[in-house]
Amino acid sequence: MTIADSRFLYLYICSKPFISRQPSILDSPIEYLKGIGPLKGDLLRKELNIHCYRDLLEHFPLRHIDKTKVSLIEEINYQTEYIQVTGRLNDIRLIGDKRTKRLVAQLTDSSGTLELAWFQGISWVEKTLKEDEQYLVFGRTGFFNGKPQMVHPEIEIVQAAQTGGKNFLEPIYPSTEKLKARGLTGRQIAKLTYTLISQLSEKDLPENLPGNIIQKFNFPSRYQSLIQAHFPSAIVQYDRSIERLKFEEFFLAQIRLQLIKLERQHQSKGVVFEKVGNLFNNFYNHHLPFSLTNAQKRVLKEIRTDTARGHQMNRLLQGDVGSGKTIVALLSMLLAADNGYQSCLMAPTEILAQQHYNSLTELIKELPLEIKLLTGSTKSAQRKKVLAALADGSVHIVVGTHAVIEDVVQFKNLGFAIVDEQHRFGVAQRAKLWSKASIPPHVLVMTATPIPRTLAMTAYGDLDYSVMDELPPGRIPVTTVHRNEMARASVMDFVKTEIEKGRQAYFIYPLIEESEKLSYEDLMQGYQQVKSFFPEPRYSISMVHGRQKSEEKEVNMQRFVSYDTHIMVSTTVIEVGVNVPNASVMVIESAEKFGLSQLHQLRGRVGRGAEKSFCILLTGSRVSADARERINIMCATNDGFKIAEKDLELRGPGDIGGTRQSGLMNFKLASIVNDKGLLENAKAFAEHIVSSDPQLTSAQNLPLKSFLISVKGKTVWSKIS
Repeated sequence: MTIADSRFLYLYICSKPFISRQPSILDSPIEYLKGIGPLKGDLLRKELNIHCYRDLLEHFPLRHIDKTKVSLIEEINYQTEYIQVTGRLNDIRLIGDKRTKRLVAQLTDSSGTLELAWFQGISWVEKTLKEDEQYLVFGRTGFFNGKPQMVHPEIEIVQAAQTGGKNFLEPIYPSTEKLKARGLTGRQIAKLTYTLISQLSEKDLPENLPGNIIQKFNFPSRYQSLIQAHFPSAIVQYDRSIERLKFEEFFLAQIRLQLIKLERQHQSKGVVFEKVGNLFNNFYNHHLPFSLTNAQKRVLKEIRTDTARGHQMNRLLQGDVGSGKTIVALLSMLLAADNGYQSCLMAPTEILAQQHYNSLTELIKELPLEIKLLTGSTKSAQRKKVLAALADGSVHIVVGTHAVIEDVVQFKNLGFAIVDEQHRFGVAQRAKLWSKASIPPHVLVMTATPIPRTLAMTAYGDLDYSVMDELPPGRIPVTTVHRNEMARASVMDFVKTEIEKGRQAYFIYPLIEESEKLSYEDLMQGYQQVKSFFPEPRYSISMVHGRQKSEEKEVNMQRFVSYDTHIMVSTTVIEVGVNVPNASVMVIESAEKFGLSQLHQLRGRVGRGAEKSFCILLTGSRVSADARERINIMCATNDGFKIAEKDLELRGPGDIGGTRQSGLMNFKLASIVNDKGLLENAKAFAEHIVSSDPQLTSAQNLPLKSFLISVKGKTVWSKIS
C-alpha cells in the first residue's frame, strides 16, 4: 500500500467520532524505564527494534522454563537444550593461557558430573563461587570432548534458591551478543519487563476486540493476557492468553485488509463490460479446444460479474500447472474486445511472452481479431507498426514483456490487463500498466504457483481471489520417481527408450545464485555428460541457460519445440511457461538442491500431451533429511496445493518475496502454519464487522476503531503491500 493509500485508510476510519484516548504510558521512550537509560536504550533500538514501552511489552519470551523441575546430570544428552540440575561444586580452577583463559568447575550429583565454564567476567564469578557448596544450576547444555558442559550457567546456592520465591514458569527472552556484552541478557530483559508490567494497570491496556468476540471465545482480558504471556501463573492461563493474543494479531491484520479492500472498491472506478458478445460466444461455441472444467467456468463467471459492476476488478487467479489459466485469460480478453476495449498480457520473460503469443494466435486464428507481440527483441520497424496500431485501436490484444510498460507505448482504450507470474514484477512496474488508461483497466493477476489458503488469506486479503484446482480432462498424472547417482546408467537407458518412441526429454540443472560462474561450469559438465550418453548424430541436443543472448536462447528453444532436437539441457529458465506436449521425460539433476515449489513447477513442463510422462529426481547418494522429505512428497502427489501446504509447513512463511502483504506476515506470536483455525475465525469475524459496520461506529466496535487510530504511525503501514 502506498503512502497515499495508508492516508486514505487513516482518514476513512477517522471519519466518524471515536473514543478519545490520552497519550499512553506505552508510548514512553524505552530509556525512561528504570534500569535502562540512554546508552542501553540506544542499543535496544538498534539490536531489537525496541523504541518504547509498547515494543518491550510485545517482545515476547522465546519459551518458558519450569524452574521447579530439577533433573539428574545423567539425563543430559545431545538432544537436551535447557536443563536445571543441582549438585556439589568442586574443582574450581583457571585453565588456558592469556588468550584462551577460562574458569571451570565440576558440579556433581548422585548420577554424574557436569563441567561448568565461564569465558567472561571470570574474576567476578571466581569470587562468588564456594568450593564444596550445594548449588542449583540452570542453562543451555552442550558437549566438550564427549562430556556434558554448560557455559555461563545461571547458578545460585540451593538455600538461597529455596527462599528466592521463583516463578512457576520463568521466561527466556531473545537477546543478542552486543546486548549481553552490556549486561542486557535474556534474564535482565525479563527483569526489565517485570518492572514495566508492575507499572501498568488495566486502563493502560484497554480492550481492542469487540465484546461479542471476547464473550464467544471466553478470552481473558488484554491486560491479563499480556501479563500471563510473560509471567504465567499456570500453564492453563498461559495457553488461553497466548490463544487470545494470536487471534488478536490475525484479527487486526484482517480488519486492516478488509478496510483497504472496501476503500478500493468504493474509490476505484472501472470500465463496464455490459455484454457477452459475438467474439466470446463464437469462440466458446465453435473454437474451444476442450470442454471447460467447473473451476474454469466458476472463475469466468466471477470475472464477468466483476467487470460489469462499474468498479475496477482486482483479482488474483491462482491455479496449478496445467489447470488452464490461459483459456480463462483469452475468454476474458474476448469479453473486453466484445465491449470495445483492448487487452494486454504481460509476462516476465521473452520465452513465456512468445509462448503465450503463439498459443493465443493459434486459438483465435478464425476470429476477426488482431494480436501483436511486443518485447525487447521486437525489431524497430515492427515496433513502430505495433505502437501505431495500439494507439489507433486496430490491435485488440498485445502480449509482451516489460516493453509494454514503456512510456512510448500508448493504448487507445485499454480495458483489461493481465499480469502472468506477478511475483516477478515490482509494484511500480505493474502500476505503470494501470496508468495506460484514463479509467484504470480491470486487472487479472495470474500465478502458476499454488498458494496455501492460509497464506492467500493473509498475503492477498485485499484482493478478490479465485482458485482453479481442477485439471482439464484427459491430462494423465506425471509419474515421479527418485533415483540416486548409482542408477544413472539405468536412467539414461530409460530416456533412450522414450526417445525411441518418438518422445523428447529435459535435463535440468540447478542454478546456484551465489556463483553464476560455477553454475555455468556445472551446466557445461552436465551437457558433456549427456552428450556422452546420447552421441551425435543419432541424438541431437539443444541447450538453454541464462548467459545466452535472447536470440540464441529463443533459437535453441524453438529447435526443441519443433522437434529438431531430442533433448533439452537447461537451467531453471524453462521453469515457467514452456509448452512442448511431445516431451515426456524430465530428469532433474541434483534434485536435493531444489525447493518443493520449484520442483513442482519444473515437473509441470512434462505431462502436457496425451502420452504418459515421467519426472526423475536424480540425487547424490547422501541426501539430508529435509531434502529427502521434499523428494518423498514430490513422489507421493501431483497436487500443487498439497505441495504448497507442505512447503509452508517445512519452510515457514519466511520472507515471502513478491506477496502483496508481506508486512502482515510479521506476526509476533501467531503462525499461519500452526494456527489455521484461529486465522479462519479471525477472517470471518473481520469480514462480518467491516461489511456490517464499515466505519466501525457501533458501540461494540468503537474500541476497535479507537485502537486502530491509537496505533496509527506505530504500525508498519508501508509494508501492507
